[in-house]
Amino acid sequence: MAKVYTLAEVSQHNSAKDCWLVISGKVYDVTKFLDDHPGGDEVLISSTGKDATDDFEDVGHSSSARAMLDEYYVGDIDSATIPTKTKYTPPKQPQYNQDKTSEFVIKLLQFLVPLIILGVAFGIRFYTKQSAA
Repeated sequence: MAKVYTLAEVSQHNSAKDCWLVISGKVYDVTKFLDDHPGGDEVLISSTGKDATDDFEDVGHSSSARAMLDEYYVGDIDSATIPTKTKYTPPKQPQYNQDKTSEFVIKLLQFLVPLIILGVAFGIRFYTKQSAA
């Protein structure tokens, strides 16, 4: 039967000389792998002391990388010692009411300005025809 560790116990292994990770409810001692990790040892060390499952999954590790985990397995994590994730809720903001007046004025001007220009053009044509006659 596998040994069960608390998050506090696993968190003590957080250096380049002693590095343990929690991934998918299992504890891995990846100290020997630090120098060989393609992303560098900093990535692994920064994932200590917490549930690193999301960090591991977000990168999209290959099936061979997942198979490698078995070699570093040391036990399971006591899931009761892992803090529950809190879902981010954005702060309440006042409801945004767009001022419809400016939109209405723009549409009105888009309609009226061409009519005014057309009216002025007819007025000028009418005035120039009368003065020429």
